[in-house]
Amino acid sequence: MSTDPAARRSPFDLDAAWYVPAQVSIRPERFGALLYHFGTRRLSFLKSPELLKVVQVLADFPTARAACVDAGVSAAELPAYRAALATLAASEMIRERKPS
Repeated sequence: MSTDPAARRSPFDLDAAWYVPAQVSIRPERFGALLYHFGTRRLSFLKSPELLKVVQVLADFPTARAACVDAGVSAAELPAYRAALATLAASEMIRERKPS
């Protein structure tokens, strides 16, 4: 579970569409990745290659849940990924895609 208060206040919607905004740079690393937001000047660490894969494919799927399934996330692992994605959303590293 996330320790970020903002992530606890607004649960992350796995059934919504999400994307990585253009202001965020992703630098893959052996441990996962570094994400840097040029607008907020925040740095985030993805602590697993699997989470990196989810983040990289978010925009390719209609929901975050579908991106997780594609990345091989099991049902048992889904709550941890939801918490990680909630933290990324709270720090603006990912954003919800609104229907056009």
